[in-house]
Amino acid sequence: MTPPTILALERATLTTVPAPRTGFDGPFVVRAFAGGTGRANAASSLDPSPDPDLPARIERIEARYGAMGLPVRFRSTPLDPPGLADLLVARGYEPKDETAILLAPIASIAAADPAAEAHPAPDADWMAVTATAEHQSLRRRQEKEGTPPLLTTPGAWITLREDGTTAAVASVVVTGSVAGYFDLAVRPEFRRRGLAARAVRAAADWARHQGAEWMFCQVAMTNTASLALNTTLGLREAYRYTYWVRPQDGVPTLKFG
Repeated sequence: MTPPTILALERATLTTVPAPRTGFDGPFVVRAFAGGTGRANAASSLDPSPDPDLPARIERIEARYGAMGLPVRFRSTPLDPPGLADLLVARGYEPKDETAILLAPIASIAAADPAAEAHPAPDADWMAVTATAEHQSLRRRQEKEGTPPLLTTPGAWITLREDGTTAAVASVVVTGSVAGYFDLAVRPEFRRRGLAARAVRAAADWARHQGAEWMFCQVAMTNTASLALNTTLGLREAYRYTYWVRPQDGVPTLKFG
C-alpha cells in the first residue's frame, strides 16, 4: 500500500482542519478562522514550482490578513516555491513552531475500545479535558466548537471514560483514504495509565470504519512526550512544516500545529 504524498496530505488537511474563509492566490491557499490554531489561520503553498509573482503575492496575502484583522502566518512546507524563506526573512519574519507530520497505516493502529464513545461534536466534558492539556485561548476554543458545522466529511470527537469520568479525548476527521487525529488529551489524574494510546487507537478504529487506510497527526518537535507516544504506536515522520511570523504581530506559540 503506497503512502499518501506530501501534496495529498496537505490537501487532506484542508478538509480535516477546516476554515470558514479559504481562497487561493496562485499556488497559495489562504485560510482564516478566528485567529487561534495555526493551520486554519495561515497561508501555504501547494506547488513547489518557481513563482515569478512571489514578492507581490506575499504583499497581497499580508494585506488580506490585515483586512481581516488577523496576524499574518505563512506555513512553510516542502511544497514552498524557491526563495520563499529568503523573502520572508527580508520582510522581518521569523520561523517558529517546527512541527512533524507523522503517518502510519491505520490497520496497524486501530483497536476497538468498549470505553470509547464517538460524538458528532465536542461537548462540555470533551472541551474540559482538552483544556487540561494546552492553553485554551478564547479563539482556540471558538474554533474547536465551530469546527463540526464546517466539516464536509465524517468527523468524530472521541471520549474515553474511566471510573465513570471522561478521562481522555481526541478528535478525528476522515477524507477519502486519509484520516487525521487531533486534540489528544488526558485528564491529569488519569495520566500514565495508557489512556492516550487507547484514545488514538479508538479514533483510528472509528476512522477505519469510515474507509480510511492511513492516519496522520501533527506534533510540535518540542512535544517530546507526544512524539514518543506516536512513535510507539507506529507513526513515522513524513515531513515537517514551520510557521513564519512577524514578532510585531504577537502570534502565540502553537503547541499542536
